[in-house]
Amino acid sequence: MSPTDKPLVWLHGEVRTPPLSSAARIEVGFLLRRLQQGERLNMPWSRPMPSISQRCHELRVNDQNRTWRITYRIDDDAIVIPEVFQKQTQQTPQFVADACRQRIQLYEKKR
Repeated sequence: MSPTDKPLVWLHGEVRTPPLSSAARIEVGFLLRRLQQGERLNMPWSRPMPSISQRCHELRVNDQNRTWRITYRIDDDAIVIPEVFQKQTQQTPQFVADACRQRIQLYEKKR
């Protein structure tokens, strides 16, 4: 990691094999690395999630027979990750969005 790269702050979840395949885990690592280096990702890899928080987005990773989402927020000093989950419906489940908002609020209070 370069001194100019933003660190990843994991508030919940992890990227492991299993449940992600090795290929999906490598893709997630590659995409997170690009974010750490300051690159802005767009569709099809990332989409904004303003319903969760300003500067919040969702990484989209297709696995063998699953779809994974990693919610993240771009701060000035870090990439904050409040959740990693398997996408099973068209919309992000309300309980996932609520949990992300709560984790981000707690993170901000502790800063």
